[in-house]
Amino acid sequence: MNVSRVRLLTCMVMPLLAACGAESSGPGEAAPTTYTCCEAQDVDRLYQPGQTLTVHWTVDSPEEPGGNPPQVELAARLTGPFAAVGDLKAATEGAPTVPGLVTFAAAPVRPSGTPDERPISTIVIGPDAKPGYYNLATSVVGDDNTASSGDSIVRVVPKP
Repeated sequence: MNVSRVRLLTCMVMPLLAACGAESSGPGEAAPTTYTCCEAQDVDRLYQPGQTLTVHWTVDSPEEPGGNPPQVELAARLTGPFAAVGDLKAATEGAPTVPGLVTFAAAPVRPSGTPDERPISTIVIGPDAKPGYYNLATSVVGDDNTASSGDSIVRVVPKP
């Protein structure tokens, strides 16, 4: 056999042999369940001091259940008041600390990952909360310390 045929045969056969030695990949790993904040009705309304803000977490489950349930912690906190939306946005973008802010926090939620689970976080707005714009900060932290977070604007108005 001449050298060019040996090279051609080697180029064709080697990838096939390499594929035979590779581990079979089996079925793909199921996508993880993800949690995000929140339903529009949670933030698209006015709140008064003393009321409870309920965060309905949106759950995106894989079509086929995976092996282990997610090990995550869901957190939500409300910080304010800010006089205007622009002030709130400036503060969340790293502007200097604004005096007089208060934070109301929900207890951490650790969902079990069961099908059709609808986790919620509840934040009691203090009875002496000042009117204004509040930043609703939410986060999802996994066991491996990976985190995702989001922010929404909630408005607190004076009691009538």
